[in-house]
Amino acid sequence: MHCALYEADRCRSCQWLETPYPQQLSAKQSHLQQLLASQEVAQWRAPVTSAEQRFRNKAKMVVSGSVERPLLGMVQRDGTPVDLSDCPLYPASFYEVFDRLKPFIARAGLTPYNVARKRGELKFILLTESTQQGALMLRFVLRSHSKLAQLQAALPWLQAQLPQLSVISANIQPVHMAILEGEEEIPLTENQALAERLNHVPLFIRPQSFFQTNPQVAADLYATARDWVSELKVTQMWDLFCGVGGFGLHCATPEMTLTGIEISAEAIACARRSAEQMGLDNVQFAALDSTRFATANGSVPQLVLVNPPRRGIGAELCEYLSKMAPEHILYSSCNASTMATDITRLTNYQIERVQLFDMFPHTAHYEVLTLLRRVS
Repeated sequence: MHCALYEADRCRSCQWLETPYPQQLSAKQSHLQQLLASQEVAQWRAPVTSAEQRFRNKAKMVVSGSVERPLLGMVQRDGTPVDLSDCPLYPASFYEVFDRLKPFIARAGLTPYNVARKRGELKFILLTESTQQGALMLRFVLRSHSKLAQLQAALPWLQAQLPQLSVISANIQPVHMAILEGEEEIPLTENQALAERLNHVPLFIRPQSFFQTNPQVAADLYATARDWVSELKVTQMWDLFCGVGGFGLHCATPEMTLTGIEISAEAIACARRSAEQMGLDNVQFAALDSTRFATANGSVPQLVLVNPPRRGIGAELCEYLSKMAPEHILYSSCNASTMATDITRLTNYQIERVQLFDMFPHTAHYEVLTLLRRVS
């Protein structure tokens, strides 16, 4: 992939960009095999590849510069702003959005936040695109409420320029730290759920709920989980750290009892809406801590699916799963190192199969799906 930003040494986020893509995949697969070298793996599946560019559905842009000439991108460690509006990882449709947003920032008088001076109001622009007709969710991260009325007054112009804007909101982040968003979310459109559909499964993304940044590979990941679970013919399943329900909703059948657990109430609201639209009666989602839910629940499902954050599921949940002893554990991970550590704690389980999903080309990061079977 050619990137003028990389060649000009303005952005080095894609640290592996000079490595040919097949070699990137090989290096990631070797890394995963090294992490699981102490485990017996019954089957290694071939890695799932990604497009090399235009694969991201999300942009997280630091707003810098001036209100008349804002820059959307990042700020280097020395304080130098870098405009990333033409980053080749973004779909071509984002370029028009960025072009419209820059004059809109001036129209609304949203002064970019200056980190060194601790002045200004607009900190970040967060943009997410659905694969459904290119509908967009746009979030403005503000330091305070002081410019909120100006933002709302100027919105009709932006909506006329970008009719694909489906969800708009403002997030208030008053802390002078590198924190992307705050707790308070203010809706600026009646609709606050971006509709998505992967593998014919309806999904909804609300402003503060997590969703994968590579929809093509995410669809492959969910479809693979669905296929593996269908082979097991389970009738009871837990989906822990379930997010908006992508895994559970793909795996659920009318005959299956599914319980999805996620700490984010926003994500759970999305999952419930999807289940209702799919007509799944034996599915329930709850906004709870996954570890606390599992350790406080006396029942034992046949399958537990876990999709934790980078820290993994941790010693406490591993210990409880070992005692609870479901027949299978399906582990989806964005950090193979913590997954490998967790698997060593699950001493009564054997790895049935492993597959790498290259969600993040040109970096060392990847997703991995691992099926574990109880052996004693």
